[in-house]
Amino acid sequence: MFELLHQVVSQHIQLSPREKRMLESAFIFRQVPDRFQLVPLGAVSTEFYFINKGLMRFYYEREGDTFTGFIFQEGLFASSFESLLTQQPSDQVLETLEPCDLLVLPRDRLMELYEKIPVMHQFTRAIVEQRFLNAQRILSSFILDSPEQRYRKFAEDHPDLLQRVPQHIIASCLGITPVSLSRIRRRIQEKEAD
Repeated sequence: MFELLHQVVSQHIQLSPREKRMLESAFIFRQVPDRFQLVPLGAVSTEFYFINKGLMRFYYEREGDTFTGFIFQEGLFASSFESLLTQQPSDQVLETLEPCDLLVLPRDRLMELYEKIPVMHQFTRAIVEQRFLNAQRILSSFILDSPEQRYRKFAEDHPDLLQRVPQHIIASCLGITPVSLSRIRRRIQEKEAD
């Protein structure tokens, strides 16, 4: 249950066997169905999620439409980070896209880990920095790339997600309509067939 978590943690920090046991005991295993809202709109986020199996996304709502900000998959930490850090109501929804096996770290237990395993500060900093870099790449792509270029990058970086994520969610993640996504995919297929 903790193998993938330890692989990810060991990429950033080294823990002693005792610290690994302390880390494991801080998490709660939870299985949730698909389309389950872990952080509903307006709720205060109190948990940090490590995805052992499954997919989730965070999205924003406006006038009945949803806009996907990011898709999380196995081996990633997910949360409504702004709400988790500020303890203010979330302006985004965190929802599963598939049934998920999660390791859940309540915020109060994270604070305890900081006290018991000081190097955890370094680890969470690495997670937050990665999240910041992802946000910067997404913003840059929206400014600099055409919709087709954004789709090509998404397909190159996440080929498995093309099969696992509904097309309308991929379209919303790319900032385009599902109809535009269909046209882009058709154009790419025609170019590759030539």
